Amino acid sequence: MRIILASLLCMFAGIAAEASETKTETVILITIDGLRWQEVFRGADQAFFDQEGYIAYKKTHDAFKAAYGLETPEGSRSALMPFFWGTIAKEGQLYGNRDKGSVGQLTNIYHFSYPGYSEILTGFADDARITSNDKFLNPNQTILEWLNAMPENAGKVAAFGSWDVFPYIINEERSGVPVNAGFEAYDGQGTNVSILNELQEKIPSPWDTVRLDAFTMGFARAALNEQKMKFVYISLGETDDFAHDGHYDQYAQAAHRSDAAIAELWAWLESDRRYAGKTTLLITTDHGRGSDSLEAWKYHGRFPYTREDGTKTVSDFKGDDAIWMAAMGPDTPALGEVLGGETVMLTQVAATAAKLLGYDYEGSHETLRPGAPVLRMLGEE
Repeated sequence: MRIILASLLCMFAGIAAEASETKTETVILITIDGLRWQEVFRGADQAFFDQEGYIAYKKTHDAFKAAYGLETPEGSRSALMPFFWGTIAKEGQLYGNRDKGSVGQLTNIYHFSYPGYSEILTGFADDARITSNDKFLNPNQTILEWLNAMPENAGKVAAFGSWDVFPYIINEERSGVPVNAGFEAYDGQGTNVSILNELQEKIPSPWDTVRLDAFTMGFARAALNEQKMKFVYISLGETDDFAHDGHYDQYAQAAHRSDAAIAELWAWLESDRRYAGKTTLLITTDHGRGSDSLEAWKYHGRFPYTREDGTKTVSDFKGDDAIWMAAMGPDTPALGEVLGGETVMLTQVAATAAKLLGYDYEGSHETLRPGAPVLRMLGEE
């Protein structure tokens, strides 16, 4: 009877490895919305320099060019994202530099945010049901819901997003996973939380559905500080919205701020005995952007529309299916910038996160199966 009971418990939990097989006790998944692989691996695109229509801060444009207009891609990318290239490239892994044969790819057919985030968090692309960015409850179970259903993880899983659609993507109501997103105040403890809640009400956002990322990261930091967490998802959104506004300088600066925020988070984690040496960062994006012209850079996604001549077609922005990934933690070998190798897919993120925590991830869809873990991130290849 005991053998049968143990088998059933393992089936329910999806446990595939002993806890001692991985050193990771906490996974923090971070997404930077719509940040292209080109900026991550090449730095600031100088084709946008001195282009008045794509620059928001014209009086400080010379300083912007001086900061990021270095002679080589390596110099520019290090200036734009110093934590990525000063720390992750030395201690972790970076995927998606197509100039060097490393390819990152999404698999959903829509190439915009809800389908992209659902693909990341569920492990598969549900093209039949996840078809828009509307606020509808995700019928599929995410990795957060899957982990939170296990008794040992209850109350140790949470999500923080700048975009106000995340409570629907994660299906907060059904899953029981707390999701703080959009302009919600955070019901947490501490002086910093009170200050952030107050400032969020007083500081206007440029957008009606996306708050500034500093609040998202601040609330996530507060949750991590309150108790030892198992899995925290943080979604930063400024990059995508500044890009849609057509402001390349602010898009680049948002990428730089995201890098700095992640650096500060990592430094704090490594200083806290609950997390130091036991935490893995997984970082990626939900989609790419158009890459064949300056104007196309503002856009992504496949949408039906009618041309001026009345013919119907579907938008197609070359390159918006290209993504990148980064990983760093105690179970991830320090390979740095990965050259060549197998394509990494958004469908692999959920299973990789689960494997780092000692589980085999099982998706909730009847026929769509989640992608396999990225074995290099686990030191198994």
